Amino acid sequence: MAGASAGHNATKGTGLPELPEVETVRRGLLPHLEGARIARAEARRPDLRWPLPPDLVQVLTGARVTALRRRSKYLLADLDRGGTVLWHLGMSGRMLIEGQAPGDFHRDPAILPRHDHVVLVTEAGTTITFNDARRFGMVDLIREGQSHPLLDHLGPEPFDPGFDATYLAAAFAGRRAPVKQILLDQRIVAGLGNIYVSEALFRAGIDPRRAAGRIGAARIAALVGHIRDVLTDAIAAGGSSLRDHRQATGELGYFQHSFRAYDRAGLPCLREGCRGEVRRVVQSGRSSFYCPACQR
Repeated sequence: MAGASAGHNATKGTGLPELPEVETVRRGLLPHLEGARIARAEARRPDLRWPLPPDLVQVLTGARVTALRRRSKYLLADLDRGGTVLWHLGMSGRMLIEGQAPGDFHRDPAILPRHDHVVLVTEAGTTITFNDARRFGMVDLIREGQSHPLLDHLGPEPFDPGFDATYLAAAFAGRRAPVKQILLDQRIVAGLGNIYVSEALFRAGIDPRRAAGRIGAARIAALVGHIRDVLTDAIAAGGSSLRDHRQATGELGYFQHSFRAYDRAGLPCLREGCRGEVRRVVQSGRSSFYCPACQR
């Protein structure tokens, strides 16, 4: 595997994109890539976060994508010849879809070709390009029968049946660390990041600074539901476009217009009946947004 270097910590969050953004991209790619055979593959620029696998083009050329999946904040394309392609979009990575037929997607001229790293052309004539201007993204191969260090220690997905009140209560038990810090730990729950943890804690009325071990069972059960609800709402909105996120269709996500806590420091609380004001604090180097009047 060309990817994860020895110094990489796979348990920390990686910022944007979070689960909803990656899931939105996956759904946009699904009709164009899942089941498609790759007629041609190109590795144009190797200078991503880590070097591209030296045999990436050889492995991809002629392969059929049997499934397009998401795990945490990663995209995974399973191949019919065995093995899986692993993508992480980083801060500015985009998956572009281009076709030749009328009504197909066409490339935004503002997205510069010099930032194209990997290009796939399917037998149907669709071109899918991984473009990453800041080069914090990555592409790697998971060989058949092997695992990957970026995936090995991930916790359950928020929508997994195993991520329930019993599980989260056990994860919180005896923990003095702030609840927000615990929820950002990818070993506890996979795919959550700063935005959606802030929004879920607001909906649950829980102060992000509260010690996880001091949250009661009923509030933990409600928090599980709020986490799932905020992610569902964000996916339906195409994710949040704060910096570079675009859907695979090229459209912006618009969940940022529904933020009730994140990035609203100094503004009135939006909870009905609350007269508080959203504040910003820094936790473990990251901004947390909350209302001290109604989040406890």
